[in-house]
Amino acid sequence: MAAAFDPSGRLPDLFTNAGTSSFSAFLSKAAPELLPGRRPLPPGMATDLTPHATTIVAIAAAGGVVLAGDRRATMGNLIAQRDIEKVYPADAYSLVGMAGAAGIGIELIRLFRVELEHYEKIEGAMLSLDGKANRLAAMVRGNLGAAMQGLAVVPLFAGFDLAATDPAKAGRIFSFDVTGGPYEETGYDAVGSGSLFAKSALKKRFRFGLSVDEAVRLAVEALYDAADDDTATGGPDLTRRIYPVVMSATAEGTHRFTEAETAAIAESVVAARMENPGG
Repeated sequence: MAAAFDPSGRLPDLFTNAGTSSFSAFLSKAAPELLPGRRPLPPGMATDLTPHATTIVAIAAAGGVVLAGDRRATMGNLIAQRDIEKVYPADAYSLVGMAGAAGIGIELIRLFRVELEHYEKIEGAMLSLDGKANRLAAMVRGNLGAAMQGLAVVPLFAGFDLAATDPAKAGRIFSFDVTGGPYEETGYDAVGSGSLFAKSALKKRFRFGLSVDEAVRLAVEALYDAADDDTATGGPDLTRRIYPVVMSATAEGTHRFTEAETAAIAESVVAARMENPGG
């Protein structure tokens, strides 16, 4: 960047001319080396060289949507971190979580949040929920080269659609593949190594019209079931008091459930499974 300044220290024209509403598009011109997918990588696979995050579940509820993630990150057969956070607010009405290469995933989420904020400042309006999903898809697509070397990031995006005609059905969920393909899901979805078990649990328990509180309980139970069968997914850690991150998006905005709230739900789930381990 320093080479782009003239001797007087004046900012380059790129910074002063009318620009794009996409921050990532601006960055691709101003400093492309800062984009996750534009960095050169040495040849070979890097799957076991970085912590990987799992598992994320999303559930549509009456009047909103819930997104929850366990707290474990693994590196090969080792637990790399016990309290990683994989679920974040994307903006005032949407949530994003990630599974895969943890470092790249966290960086992608931060860039996505800046992307949405930048758009609002430039355009004076919020992107539609479909527009947000498409922006995130483009970012995932930009990481394809790294994904082919084992550093894949697969996000899960959910939000409250302000344009929905029926607020009770405004909670929407989008999944993605490593090539950036966005797919709208119906009712619920999960990503990560424990997603197969989490979705199996959700398939039996989900019903349309769940309240947000019911969806939160169901999300924590699905994560428990995932941890029961997948070693890379961490269940509630009662000893260290580490519990899932649970967030909701409704007409009132995004909300993160407190540690005390998630602890009460998780401990209730564990107590119920002591009596009936199979759920």
